[in-house]
Amino acid sequence: MRAMYALRAPRILALAVACTVAAVVAPAAAQVTATSEYLERMDTDGDGRVSLPEYLDWMGYAFREMDRDGDGVLAAHELPGGRGGPITLAQHRERLAARFAKQDANGDGVLDARELAAPPQR
Repeated sequence: MRAMYALRAPRILALAVACTVAAVVAPAAAQVTATSEYLERMDTDGDGRVSLPEYLDWMGYAFREMDRDGDGVLAAHELPGGRGGPITLAQHRERLAARFAKQDANGDGVLDARELAAPPQR
């Protein structure tokens, strides 16, 4: 039983963080009505594409909001339901970078409006 939980724990934590990210980012994203607006908000240098640093900055918002003590680690008491192992900002950014790479369908290192609008890849 313990071994089965150990195998599921990383998936459960990832799901919890993803759900929390969606819940915290939703109010900001709810004001965006078109992919072009979403791109415009993420694209801080105005080149019409979203780079990895821009993506990490935008998507890191939820982590910063949940990290109430500002120590760069989401502890169990900062996670939804108060459960789960700690996750560092570095770990969170690694997961976001992996998601970015999956969304970058043409592999050019940036996300265009079409890639941003596409459903997340597995």
